[in-house]
Amino acid sequence: MHPPDPSAPIGPAHAARGIERPSKTRMKQAMHELQDLGEALVELPDDRIADLALPESLLFAVQEFKRTRSHEGRRRQMQYIGKLMRRADPEPIRQAVAMVRLGQARDALSLHQAEAWRTRLLASDDALTAWTAGFPAGDVQRLRSLIRAARKDAAVAPEVRSGRAYRELFQFIKQAQSALLDREV
Repeated sequence: MHPPDPSAPIGPAHAARGIERPSKTRMKQAMHELQDLGEALVELPDDRIADLALPESLLFAVQEFKRTRSHEGRRRQMQYIGKLMRRADPEPIRQAVAMVRLGQARDALSLHQAEAWRTRLLASDDALTAWTAGFPAGDVQRLRSLIRAARKDAAVAPEVRSGRAYRELFQFIKQAQSALLDREV
C-alpha cells in the first residue's frame, strides 16, 4: 500500500464523495513505518535481498548503506532508503523480513528445547523413556553412553571437568531434533 499523495487536491468534488486527505500525523506515521521497514530490509542477508523484486534504485541504495561506515552517512542513507520505499511495494519486503525473523525465532526455540532435553536426560532416567517415545528413530545406545559420560563428568570436581560429554550430548539432541523436523517436512 502506497502512502497517499500529499499533493492530491482536496476540493468540493472529493469532499462530496467522502474522501478526505489523511492528516499530517498519519502521513508522518506512514513514512516512519516505511523507514522502519527499510531498516529491517538492510538487516536482511544479501541473498534474501537479491531474491526480492526491488526497484534498481532501492537495491543500489541498500548496497550503498551496507558499504557506508560513518554514522552520519548511514543515517542520511537510511533516510534516502525510506524515501525510496514510498515508491516500492512494501508487502514483499514485509514478508521477507517476517520470514527471516520467524526463522531466527524457530532456531532459538530449537536450541532452548535441546537444552531442556539435555537437562531432563541428565536429571532422571525416566526422561530417556520420554525421549525414545518422542524420537523413536534415534540411536538409544549412543544416547545412553553420552548421558553416562556427561553424568560422570558432572560428578568430577569443576577444575578437572572437560565438559566434552556435556557438549556431545547437546549436539546429539540437536541433530535428532533436526532429523525429526526434516522427516516431518
